[in-house]
Formats: sequence, C-alpha cells, structure tokens
Amino acid sequence: MVPGKPAPAGQSDVKTSFDTKLQNKVAVITGASSGIGAVTARKLASHGLKVVLIARRKDRLDALAEEIQHTNGQAEVIEGDLCSDADRQKIYENVTHTYGTADILINNAGFGWYGYSTDIPLAMAMQMIQVNISAVVHLTLLFLRKMIQQNQGHIINIGSISGSIPSQGIALYGATKSFLDAFTTSLYRETRNTKVRLSVVRSGPVQTEFFQTAENLPEGKPVPTRNHGIPSEVVANTIYRLLHRPRRYVYIPTYLGITPWVELSFGWLIDRLGPVLLKRTVESG
Repeated sequence: MVPGKPAPAGQSDVKTSFDTKLQNKVAVITGASSGIGAVTARKLASHGLKVVLIARRKDRLDALAEEIQHTNGQAEVIEGDLCSDADRQKIYENVTHTYGTADILINNAGFGWYGYSTDIPLAMAMQMIQVNISAVVHLTLLFLRKMIQQNQGHIINIGSISGSIPSQGIALYGATKSFLDAFTTSLYRETRNTKVRLSVVRSGPVQTEFFQTAENLPEGKPVPTRNHGIPSEVVANTIYRLLHRPRRYVYIPTYLGITPWVELSFGWLIDRLGPVLLKRTVESG
C-alpha cells in the first residue's frame, strides 16, 4: 500500500495464511471493466493474485489496472469482444503465453434484457447467447484442459437465481443462467477425481450497471428489481471465500437457497401474477 493512504473499498492490508497460498496465482476475470468484475479484481489483487482484466472497454480496464498497480497489486489488461471466437482464442493464447495457464477463471461477463421476448431484436438475442453462453463454454473448455493437465485450478461462473425460476420478461436471460447451472454442475461432477474445482454463483439482484444497460438497450424496459440489490462487494467477498472453500454452488444472499422450492411450490402463482407484472412494467416503461 502507499504509505499514509487508506486501502480502497474492498481491499485490506491484513494478510492471512490463505493469502500466502494465493500469492501470484493468475486470475482471469471477464467483464472486468465495471460492476462485479471490477470489484472482484480489486479484491483478489489486494490478496496477492495477479489479475488479468478482460472486457471491450479498454479505457476502463487501463484505469482499473493503474489503480490496482498503484496499491502494489498486479494487473494486466486484455481487450476483447467475447462475442468473437477469434478474440476469445486470443485471450487464451495471451494468458498461456505469458503465464503458462490461468489458476482461476471467473466467467463474469453477461448482460440482460427485460420485456416481451417477441420484442427483443434478434441480433441482440444472438449476442446475449454469445456473451452469456458461448463465451463461457469456449473459455472454460480452453482453460479447463490446461487445468486438468496440471491437476489444479478453479473456474467460477457467475449465474443468477433467475436460472432456477423461469420468469416472464427475462426468458432468454434466465435460460442462459439455467445453462450455466447445468454446465457447471456437469463439469463439477466430471472433475471430482481431480484437484480442479468448478463453482457457480447464484446471486439475486446486484447493484451494478446491469439494470441501466438492460433498460437502455433497444426495446428494453425497466427491470422491476432495478431499485433493489446487494453491493458488488458482497459478491466479490463470496468469490474470494469460494477460492478458500470451494463449493459447487453458492447463493447470494444465502437465504435465496429456497429459490428452487419457490418454483416447485408456487409456480402456479407465478403463472398468474407474472404476466400482470410484465404488462404493467411494459406499459409504464
């Protein structure tokens, strides 16, 4: 830390024995230009990890890397469009050329859209599939092979409770998160006899640019939960704890663990109330 300067939010001077195990481990973070990705990068860098920041907005990545380096952290920037197969391959090759492999991959990038599915522009729907699903699959399979070869590593996919409750207005977004749940769980079971770990974070609404971005997209409407949400720091702290104590999944907040039971028990009620909520939101938006 810079003498006399307090630690930025989410960072700490206190080091634990676990921190020594993480020293100089390489963590690749997608969607690192803002929100959960940026806060997680600060958190991990403050505990001695080398963070590789991935996003399209290079100016933001450069500013974040400079901030991390200013507090004696290690950060590298790789500009990339996760919709592009070539860019995803470039990310992998740059990381493996520089570091040999990634010790940690955090698939955080993603975006949503709210409204009637018949109103979403088809090009945007395909882009959501590319970012929320194809990029995760591509990067995971590339890095997972290396991790299995070295018999160590951890892949964390940022999911959502919407993956457990099919909901009106976010049909495609929720489906992408359902895919992450199934994909992560299957790979978790495939790698049980190795030291490679896979986890999915099932979070409720988080206070990020997600809602504003969704609303500003073509034909997008305000997301009903836009005024609610937990701080990004809560998610970042959970990710850090997952590195210490790996689990297949974690809910944020923890009480959202009841989510699957809500669909099973009250799906009939959502069937009735959901369409009313969507109609009101679209009309008011």
